[in-house]
Amino acid sequence: MQEYDSLKSELQAISQSVCALMQQARNVPATSDQLFDEWETACHKIEGQLEDDLVRVAVVGAIKSGKSTLINAMLAGDYLKRGAGVVTSMVTRLRRGPALKARLYFKSWDEVNDDIQRALTLFPASEWAGRKDAFDIRQAGDRQALKDALKNLSTRDLVTNDTRNLNSLTLSAYLEGYEQVKHILGEDHIIKEFSGPEFATHQDYSGNDTLAFYLKDIALEVNSDKIAPNLEIADCQGSDSPNPLHLAMIQDYLLSANLLVYVISSRTGIRQADINFLSMIRRMGFIEHIIFVVNFDFSEHDAPDDLNQLIDKVKDDLRIIRSSPRVYAFSALFSLFNAMADKISEKDRRRLDMWNREQALSEFSGSEELRFQDALHEIVTSQRYTVLFKAPLDRLRMIAVGILKWCRMTRDILGKGSDESAQLIKKIKTEQKRINRVQSMIKSTVEGALQQIKRDLKKDADAFLDPKYGEVTAPVIEFIRNYAISADRYSGQLAEGRFSDALYTVFQEFTHDLDAFMAETVNPKIFNFIKTEEDRVKEYFESITGPYEAMVSDALEQYNTVLNNLGLETVQENHSEISLPDFHALKREHGLEIPPAATTMNYSKAIKTEAIMRFGMYNLANRVKRLFRRSAGNSVSEGTAALKTAVKRMKRETEEGISFQFKNYKENIKFQYLFKLVDAVSDQLYAEIMDRFHDFTSDLVQLSEFAGKHQDNGANLVSRLNDMAEIAADLENRLKEMDMQIKAAETNE
Repeated sequence: MQEYDSLKSELQAISQSVCALMQQARNVPATSDQLFDEWETACHKIEGQLEDDLVRVAVVGAIKSGKSTLINAMLAGDYLKRGAGVVTSMVTRLRRGPALKARLYFKSWDEVNDDIQRALTLFPASEWAGRKDAFDIRQAGDRQALKDALKNLSTRDLVTNDTRNLNSLTLSAYLEGYEQVKHILGEDHIIKEFSGPEFATHQDYSGNDTLAFYLKDIALEVNSDKIAPNLEIADCQGSDSPNPLHLAMIQDYLLSANLLVYVISSRTGIRQADINFLSMIRRMGFIEHIIFVVNFDFSEHDAPDDLNQLIDKVKDDLRIIRSSPRVYAFSALFSLFNAMADKISEKDRRRLDMWNREQALSEFSGSEELRFQDALHEIVTSQRYTVLFKAPLDRLRMIAVGILKWCRMTRDILGKGSDESAQLIKKIKTEQKRINRVQSMIKSTVEGALQQIKRDLKKDADAFLDPKYGEVTAPVIEFIRNYAISADRYSGQLAEGRFSDALYTVFQEFTHDLDAFMAETVNPKIFNFIKTEEDRVKEYFESITGPYEAMVSDALEQYNTVLNNLGLETVQENHSEISLPDFHALKREHGLEIPPAATTMNYSKAIKTEAIMRFGMYNLANRVKRLFRRSAGNSVSEGTAALKTAVKRMKRETEEGISFQFKNYKENIKFQYLFKLVDAVSDQLYAEIMDRFHDFTSDLVQLSEFAGKHQDNGANLVSRLNDMAEIAADLENRLKEMDMQIKAAETNE
């Protein structure tokens, strides 16, 4: 990492020197600013890119596997709350900063009310029946009405699939946390900061199962030298969380992550939930960017041999997903306690002393942790040289060469008599026209390529998200149509005449199962499709850079030959091949984001719930009337029949909502992401090609006229330009040396 930082600092220093040289060039009399504006903008952009060389590492794994503890151990401090809430946690991002700082991003009032309104879909409580006004948690009457309604719900209505119903939990949490956050939230998003001694206060929110519902995001800055300045570590929710929305949040972060660290508890080993999650990661196309940590508990193992048996078993299980898994095994808590030995409690100190006495296990843990740290360093730094440094270095070389050419050409022309310089400029202008024609031809072909790739992407997206034959919408529709309920499960509610309660329970279970299907099956397909399309964009542009490279080289070679024949000193240009930008950096620069994974779960907004309820109650009433006329029959069977009829309507409404949702999603994918990505790649590619051409003829005319009128300054100008040319040549040589250093560093890594 020291070599990396050294190279980065050197590149930043050269960039600043190039900017300073351009300021000197601007001070040359009769020089137009327009010539240097584009270069100066490029220099500032390069400096921004070098500062934004962020590498993202996502720490994932099952609930209670030790993810937060592992991150704390990596940072040698208790920054994250260990053993935080299972249900309401979120992705917490950590970066290095000058001091401790926590930023909590709160939801707006509208977002809170939208969450509540969604959880109230087909709410069964009689106090809520017939309500038409939108719920507003800021209204005391609304809060009280909801509290009363929740009190009257049966315990059975609060449990889905043997766990607490997520919608009832959402409603309760928002009500319980309201008084503590009402002074914080606003109409827009509010960011609250806790720094210095108040830093730990953020855990009161992130680790609180009630208050965390009000949060959108948490970002921490820690003043630890254990985390590189260009590294972001994310503590993700449990991969086996019962809430499908949590899985969607993890998926969103994985899309921007460069590396995944998957934590496995030695108490459980690999479970089916781990296999399911890792299979999903493989379907998303990220399985090659993952390493595994077996977080072991000293109390669970007697000796390293016992632990090695578990590790071998874990590796065997992981080979189902990845042929050669990279696995490291150590105790995160032991590592954390060692790093904070002078700060831990007396109870923890006794545990640490006991573990240190188990010499074989403690030494095993220490050596494995070092292996993990080395692997993490290797992955984070290797191959990043090319991604982070190649494009800025090539751009700076082109700018330095451009300044050098300008200095030498201007110097040589000013050193001649006015008549001779006028003739030279005329001939240079003639040659420049030919260069301009080449530029125009390249521009037109780039624009043509742009339209072609967009047509191909549109065709792919339309086919992939086709409502009848596509890989996404059709399977979801099939899931909805094949979804069946077990009527016996609701017989108790129906026997008590609680039809709306039964319908609410059915709806909650149905949407939970559908959301899980979306998160586990549909979203990975979507993200893999997008990754495939990004690769297609890369391949397409890479296929056309070769001809452009040859066209540019031929044009410049002929141009330099003409200049040499005119007696002007030229620059030997050995530009590297035209290369595409790093897509991660390009997307950050242009603010390009794939529609969030949870977007696919917003179908419920389009469901006409009142139609479901009205339709079901109408059928129930008719059946009950017929029942009384017959004076015989079974009220439960009649209620079951009415419930099934309402479920049919519910499924039809959901199908329509899904179709509408994916239609919008398809358009967003095309126009707000893929097409904008193509435009960004095309713009940068065109800019890199145009950087190879430099037109100085307009300035040469002005300078020649100035020198003719101010004979005394002519010699001084030539001297200044000569000095500037030497500086530009030196900068170009330094950049050549840096290029060799970076290639050597890549080889060593």
